[in-house]
Parts: sequence; C-alpha cells; structure tokens
Amino acid sequence: MNSYDILGKMVTVTVDRPLGTYHPRHKSIYYTVNYGYVEGIIAGDGADQDAYILGVDEPVKSFTGKVIAVVHRLDDVEDKWIVVPEDIILKEEDIKNAVNFQEQFFTTKYFCLYK
Repeated sequence: MNSYDILGKMVTVTVDRPLGTYHPRHKSIYYTVNYGYVEGIIAGDGADQDAYILGVDEPVKSFTGKVIAVVHRLDDVEDKWIVVPEDIILKEEDIKNAVNFQEQFFTTKYFCLYK
C-alpha cells in the first residue's frame, strides 16, 4: 500500500502498549502515547500494522480514529501509522516530537495529511 493511500482513512487500533507503560523487551522505552496495531492489515514485518495514537491523554484498550501520517522507517521493514481523533489536526513537527521516544532510533521519513 502506498503511504499516501491510507491518509485520511478511519481505522481501529487495538492497544497493546498503553500510554504510561514500558516496551516489553526494551525496558528503557517508556510509552508517552498509546500504541498498538490495526488488525487485518499486514505490515512489512508480516505482523499487523502498528500505529501510534496521538491526541488521547489516557490509556485505552482500543481506539477508532483517522490516519493523519505514516512514519516510514528507511532502515527497517515496517511503517508506523499515526492515528488521531477525527477532529484533531497535527503538523509534522508535532508528530515527530510525540513519537520521538521510539523513532529516535531509526532513520525516518514522514508522509503527513497536514503540512
């Protein structure tokens, strides 16, 4: 799927790393946002598509929102989707700041709905 094709679409994310938790293998990575996967969409790593949820300030188990950006990892096999409540607009710099806790370890390119 082209990175631009998913922008603006509504998806449901199942959260497996809620806001306020640590990465299951890399204990130094603290999740400042909810993070999970979109079931049934297969990513480059062969697993369900991963997604960050921005604009939600409490831990959730599931969330339906709009994909406003794709984080394309140039040195990895998978992309990460950025999902927000339907009425939220975030620019690229805000998105980068929000996901830097994990994306700082990768070389990335951002495809954003809002410039």
